[in-house]
Formats: sequence, structure tokens, C-alpha cells
Amino acid sequence: MQFVILLLGILLLLFLIIKVKLNTFVSLIATSILVALGLGMNPANIATSLKDGIGSSMGELIIVFGFGAMIGRLVSDAGGSYRIARTLINIFGKKRLQVAILVASFLIGISLLFEVGLVLVTPIVFAVALEAEVPFLYLGISMAAALSATQGFLPPQPSPTAVSTALGANLGQVLLIGIVVAIPCVIVAGPIWTRVIRHFSPDLFVIKKSLPAFGEVKEFDLKETPGFGISVLTSLFPVIFMALATIYQMTVDGGTTPKNPHGMDAVVSMLGNPVIAMVIALLFAIWSMGLHRKRTMKEISGTIESAVKSIAMLLMVIAGGSAFKQVLIDGGVGKAVQQLMVNSSFSPLILAWFITVILRVSLGSATVAGMTAAGLITPLMHSLGADPVMISLAIGAGSLAASHVNDAGFWMFSEYFDLSVKDTFKVWTSLETVISIVGIIMVVIINAILH
Repeated sequence: MQFVILLLGILLLLFLIIKVKLNTFVSLIATSILVALGLGMNPANIATSLKDGIGSSMGELIIVFGFGAMIGRLVSDAGGSYRIARTLINIFGKKRLQVAILVASFLIGISLLFEVGLVLVTPIVFAVALEAEVPFLYLGISMAAALSATQGFLPPQPSPTAVSTALGANLGQVLLIGIVVAIPCVIVAGPIWTRVIRHFSPDLFVIKKSLPAFGEVKEFDLKETPGFGISVLTSLFPVIFMALATIYQMTVDGGTTPKNPHGMDAVVSMLGNPVIAMVIALLFAIWSMGLHRKRTMKEISGTIESAVKSIAMLLMVIAGGSAFKQVLIDGGVGKAVQQLMVNSSFSPLILAWFITVILRVSLGSATVAGMTAAGLITPLMHSLGADPVMISLAIGAGSLAASHVNDAGFWMFSEYFDLSVKDTFKVWTSLETVISIVGIIMVVIINAILH
């Protein structure tokens, strides 16, 4: 019965978001209440479940996600993203432009939301393609693959951070292993998949002289932008902190909690905590991309405020997804999945990926699909003793699969790349699916090696 209610709830959510065009957050909360009633929950406890779900995810995410958006916007407004892209392109040269775009987009994608990264990097890549006299799509597919993979696997991006937090996974470990997972995904879905698409649809690879979706694009004089080193350091500051702390704990402490609560162990643990790392990184960004660039505090505050506005609704959507997740757990759906699969021969990693793929195809939002899957798989993960880090990455892989018309990213890609809906399916939907499949294969292989 729980699965019937879940299916009806997902269909209702689809109907409200796609047909009624109701706000996603409002749709999630309304659906959560109706699903809770359908699952037989005590009506007096429904509000508590909603609050518990939202509270459990927002505590850490507010700082990690919010400060991450501020850092990304400070870097981009100062011209740091432009500097990173242009420098790598100059280093690699025209013959290896795809590699340059891949590396630049990967670095930029770690610190910027997909939507923001796409808006900022697309004009740069288009200008490079025009200058090199190569088709925009030839470089653009690699750009999109890198930006997408970082969103699916690497904290402090919102979806992997939210899923990892919900599952109780160590964010530093998710980041380190996520990088190992993401790199093959980007290589296969970028340069290699570009050749496949070009073979079957050569008519798409034409040299375009303009991109209709972009009106006036902000241009930077390279001489007036921050240096490459400071731009990369600022963008990756929180990532470096979390990675170093995780490596220290895995080597010195053997992966356990700090042995000395007042010594170096404790200091490293504090600096590697995502919340502390993001606070320090933001303060550094305010200096490196603001005060050091002779920007006034009023200008810096304006940039920070615009960053907050750009992520406000996405934070609400994550909160709604967390509320829905908690209702599924409290309503017994998680236990039902556990009972159904307890004697199954399926790997919990494959199961987590498969459930997330179904939710992704149904709901569109990678974040909502990931959070819902986390709620469903949590009891099974605990009963089978599965590694939360690997489950998080399996869910991350599933959340990227088969993006289509119910996903905002589908329409952004279609508009920015000036493609028809049919051609967007050929390029974008297939690209996302390749990342998802390569991703779960990598997760299974790494899990086998580590365990």
C-alpha cells in the first residue's frame, strides 16, 4: 500500500509542477501533507515531520550552500572565472581546446551553481570557438559535461551536500572520492561523447556567429581581472580545506574522529568542517575578490545580496524535498523498501541509483530526486551496513540521468545552445545519461576496491 501512495504522490507532484505550474516548493509541501495522510500518519504529527525534515537539512546547508554561492559570485563579478578560462585556454593552445574547456569548466563548476556556471562560461566558450573557427557545440558539450558532473558529485554543491548530509556521509570523503568518480564521467561524456554525436548528427556541428539567448554579455579586460592563482585559490578554498582535513584524518587518525580534542587533530577537524571552511573561504574571497581589488564594502555587499537572491528559491526547493523525504520515512515507506529488498540480490548501490533515476525522470529536479531517494534508501543502507559515502555518490549518479522536458537544465541548454527540442534530446539528454551510467560504474568499482 505504501508504494501505491508513493506512486500517487509522485504523479501528483508531477501534475502540480508540470501541468498546474505551481511553485516547486509549494508543490512539495502540499504533496508531502497529502502523502502523509495517505500513509496513515497521525494528522497531529504531520507538521512535526515537515519541520524535522526541513530543520535536519537546512542547519548545515544554509551556510555551506549560501556562502558557496556568495564566493562563486564574488569570483565571477571580479572577472576571476574569466581569468581561469582564458589562462587555461592559452596554456593548452588551440589544438587542445577541448581539454582546456574541460579543465576550466570543472574548476569553475566546483564553486558555481550549474545555472550560474552555464550563464558565465557559455559566452567565454562561444568567443573561443569563434576565434578558433570551430563549431561551438564541439567545445560546448565538454563544458556542459564538466559543469554537470561537478553538480552531481562534488560538495559543496547543493545536491551532493544535501544528500550526503541526509545520509550522514562525511562530506570530505564524498568530495575526494567524488572527484575520482567525476573525472572519467567528464572525459567520456565530454570529448568522447562529442565524437559520437558528431558522427551521428554532423549537421549540428556548424560554426555559429551569434547566440540569440545572450544579449549584452559582460566583458572583461584580461589585464584588469584577478590573477589566475588567486582566482583558482579563492574558488577552491573550501574544497582544499575539506580535502586536506579528510586526507589527514584518513592517514593520521585512520579515518576516525580526532584522538586529541585539544591538539592538531581537533584544529584540522575544525578547519575541515564544511561550515567553518565556508566561513573562512568567504572572508578570504571578500578580501581577494573585493577589498584587494579596491572594491568598496557597499559593492561587495551588493554582490553578496545578489548571490543570496539567486539561491533563495533553490534553498526552499531543497527544504521541500527534505520535508517530503521525512514524510516518507515517518510514514513507513523507507521500512517498506527495506523489507522488500532485504532478501534481494541487488547491490544497495545499484538500488540507490535505480530509485534515483526513476525519481529524476519523474520529477525533473536532480536535488528533489536525490533527497527523495535518500529518504527511501536510508533504512536499507543501515540494515545492510552500506557505506553512506558510496550511497551518496550512487544517488548523485542517478540524479543526473535522462534530463528531459521537466528539468530546467534541459530548457537552459536548449536556449543557450540554440538547439531545437529534438536536438536537445540528442545532445543534452544523452550527455546526462552517459554521466549517470559511467558514474554508477565508477562508484561500484571504487566500492569494490575500498571494501
